[in-house]
Amino acid sequence: MLSSAQPAFILHSRAYRESSALVDFLTPQGRLRAVLRGARGKAGTLARPFVPVEVEFRGRGELKNVGRLDSAGIPCWLLGDALFSGLYLNELLIRLLPAEDPHPILFEHYSATLAALAAGRPLEPLLRAFEWRLLDELGYGFALAEDLSGQPIAPDGLYRLQPDAGLEPVAQLQPGLFHGAELLAMADADWSAPGALAAAKRLMRQALAPHLGGRPLVSRELFMTLKEPPRD
Repeated sequence: MLSSAQPAFILHSRAYRESSALVDFLTPQGRLRAVLRGARGKAGTLARPFVPVEVEFRGRGELKNVGRLDSAGIPCWLLGDALFSGLYLNELLIRLLPAEDPHPILFEHYSATLAALAAGRPLEPLLRAFEWRLLDELGYGFALAEDLSGQPIAPDGLYRLQPDAGLEPVAQLQPGLFHGAELLAMADADWSAPGALAAAKRLMRQALAPHLGGRPLVSRELFMTLKEPPRD
């Protein structure tokens, strides 16, 4: 069965058998895995991350075949930290997004995020916004402006995250907590507020950790390795 053409991005590809590639696509209909035949030829030049394509899939099973693959726009050229950020987003989607689970809004947000990364916009707000959208789309989101009981977050309060549930007020200072003012700044996407970006990074790591199954993210480890100063 050949599907109608749909927009897509390549999340990851690897060699498969003699001249084919096994490719993970992000489409409005979700994450799809398919075999791309003749990947060493013209089709292979399109099987790269961050290139908008139009693709037709053949087959009914979970592993499909690419019937047609064409360019569908200008590639997002990512360099340096923006490249690692894009690889990080791709790995999150591969690890967390169920196969063939439609998320058209997430697809549009991913496309817009790639364009913003390519345009050189500040990385951290873009990454935090995408992580939040991904969690929300998967049903793991939680309120930032109110606690577990529905009470408004107090600017001078202390809170801890209960994964998949929300923010719980605590009375005493302990590791891993969040100040209410930081949470309210996150809710308003006010990244000029002191400590808001750093707190958002900690919060998203805590929120994502249970869904990553304890396995480290390869893109994050690679980024940290390359950022280490050279040893004498």
